[in-house]
Amino acid sequence: MRPRRVFDGVRLRGDLFNADAPKLFVSFRQRLERPGAFDEARPVKSFTDRGHAHLALQARENDWYINDETPAFEVMLAEVATRYKRVVSMGFSMGGYAALRFSKALDLKRVIAISPQVSISPALVPGDIRFHRFAAEFDPERGDLASHGRLRLRGAVLFDPFRPLDAFNAEAIGAIFSNLALCRLAGGGHPATRTLREGGGYPALQRLLVGNEVARADITGLHRAGRAKSPNYWHNLSGIATRRGRPTLAEEAARRRAALGGHDADPGLDDGASSP
Repeated sequence: MRPRRVFDGVRLRGDLFNADAPKLFVSFRQRLERPGAFDEARPVKSFTDRGHAHLALQARENDWYINDETPAFEVMLAEVATRYKRVVSMGFSMGGYAALRFSKALDLKRVIAISPQVSISPALVPGDIRFHRFAAEFDPERGDLASHGRLRLRGAVLFDPFRPLDAFNAEAIGAIFSNLALCRLAGGGHPATRTLREGGGYPALQRLLVGNEVARADITGLHRAGRAKSPNYWHNLSGIATRRGRPTLAEEAARRRAALGGHDADPGLDDGASSP
């Protein structure tokens, strides 16, 4: 399946797959450890096989899609989206922020934003220093979610409540978009779907966007169902229990993680490089 290039900037790019479908799925590429180049866009078949076009969007740098090409990019999004009867999106961290930021231009009906930021501006989020190094050219007005987002947007923000900065951002986003469900996926990490992905529930999460509702109970249920199979969950639980002075739980969680052949560390800033 070959895409049609709908935006070909120096800093932003958009490719459209299965353009004649009646509905549209939009993805925003997440933050990269080594930015500076665009990837070859690929369709997300879980959506294109279910009657959706797929608009694959990329930022060449980790600028949260806010740069001198943003206004023209936003015009393109509105022009493409108006052809479809329903538009949905999913994004991780920087990509989750972008899905919220451009939700008005896209007239998004549903979104799943996973561990997103409300802003990276040091003036607006002085306590979240993780991404300040990317904010030298970030325009807080151009990047303001309240001004540029579709405030009636429905869907969900997924986050790990044991990641205080992710929880802070989720609560701030919830204060802007009052119809979004805040889904606390304890031990999920960053992004919060690490446990769900390892437990095999990620395809079911995608299918929620294909349907009419993105319900908190469905998402948290997928997370709970996947915990037993997730090395990431048991690793995170072991660390949480250690910090809270519960050595027996910490030891049991470490044993469960080891039995699953889990990772030794959760880097905490990974943005789901293989997603969506």
